[in-house]
Amino acid sequence: MLSASKIANQFSQPLDRAAIALIAVLTVAIALLLFGGDSTAPRVRDFSWEDREIGAEERAFIVTFSRPMDRVSVEENLEIEPALPGKISWAGQRMAYTLDRPLPYGMEFELEIEGARDRFDNPETATPIDPYVGRFKSRDRAIVYLGVEEQERGQLILYNLTQGEKTVLTEDLMVMDYEPYPKGDRILFSASDRHAGSNELLEQKLYTVTTGRDGKPPGKIELVLDAKNYQNFSFDLSSDGSTILVQRLKKGKGGKVGLWMIKEGKKAKPLEAEPGGEFLITPDSNAIAIAQGQGLAILPLEANAEPLEFLPKFAQVLDFSRNGAAAAMVKFNTDYTRSLFLVTNTGVQKELRRIKGSILDAEFSPDGKILYTLLTTLIEGDEYREEPYIAAINLETEEATTLVLLPKQREIQMSLSPDGLGLLFDQISTTNRGRSQGSEAMPRTNSGEAIVTSRLWLLPLEPSIPPEEIDNLTPVDFPFRGLRPEWLP
Repeated sequence: MLSASKIANQFSQPLDRAAIALIAVLTVAIALLLFGGDSTAPRVRDFSWEDREIGAEERAFIVTFSRPMDRVSVEENLEIEPALPGKISWAGQRMAYTLDRPLPYGMEFELEIEGARDRFDNPETATPIDPYVGRFKSRDRAIVYLGVEEQERGQLILYNLTQGEKTVLTEDLMVMDYEPYPKGDRILFSASDRHAGSNELLEQKLYTVTTGRDGKPPGKIELVLDAKNYQNFSFDLSSDGSTILVQRLKKGKGGKVGLWMIKEGKKAKPLEAEPGGEFLITPDSNAIAIAQGQGLAILPLEANAEPLEFLPKFAQVLDFSRNGAAAAMVKFNTDYTRSLFLVTNTGVQKELRRIKGSILDAEFSPDGKILYTLLTTLIEGDEYREEPYIAAINLETEEATTLVLLPKQREIQMSLSPDGLGLLFDQISTTNRGRSQGSEAMPRTNSGEAIVTSRLWLLPLEPSIPPEEIDNLTPVDFPFRGLRPEWLP
């Protein structure tokens, strides 16, 4: 057995004395923290949008603090300049701020937090948070269109409204149709050789081209799908940018029309589905709405999967809301009228309008509360014609407001900006003269008329004001000419 003196001698060793001293210091420090509090200031550890460029698809940011915060003091001392209305929620030391609507494009913002305090501090003696300022910006306002001027005819052109810069993305190709990718860094388009003959103009291939948004040089073109054995027609790009659907016709006698699917980085393969008409990929990128027989089928993109739904009443889907909860659909009535319906995923089918003219297009506002529509009025009399107009329908009250009248037009394309603050549309001028030398490569209407020129217009919008209260909206004419405009996401 060890004697008391031997035990004392062991604890008198230098290493043991140092350990005992360290334990004593830590004990005192812990006691001070428990009873006296931590005098160091809390701080913002992370801001998810710091120094980033934000698009309309992002609706919430997260601020992470170094310790639990007094939530009221944070909310009272949080400032965003320019203001972005939204809602706050908490999870531990993380605060989420969800915007009421997408942030406006082409702007820079500052988030500032100053004066907030620790949740466990005494309000009278608390050390306030280290002042924090985080900066971020929204994407530039930019549009894409097809050129109609002699040197730009049929070319895909990007115009950055924020910077005032124009960039020609294609040169030797005659672009027929296009669709931007979700982040706006690329554009998917169909085109043929602009120097080809009239028959070869039908040989549309599918390409992508860079826009320069992601830092890569604009105008880099890559072939996606050739036209060796098939003719390519209409196409659609999924909301996540991973899937392309193309309607194709096999060349030669007895060729059939069918849908082909192209997954990112993979070869095209036929989609096992019955032939149909117009189609649109659903917002979740997992299914397709396609006109089949006497109705509209919702089909999964998985191989050999059963149809999800069949809507016999409708012939066309024009648009889905961004969250996929609603769709704008068209019904052809037996009395030769057409109806615009709001169809929801809860089974609601609400007729919004019944008209004698045509329902050409519809787009939901970012918050899904307004449906912007492109309709026509049938003018009966000595001359049978249709006059288009753009109207906004409040989906809560079902009231409609005419925004723009477009007399003596038939083929018009409109595009709602990703932030919901502007509506693009074109105004074409055509000739019905026969094809002449040099007119082969001119863009044409669906009826075959050559498009001589086309004006581009921008209609400013204010989504916080109900459409029925909007008065005296004045479209702005762009200083250049173009056709089939689209906003870059």
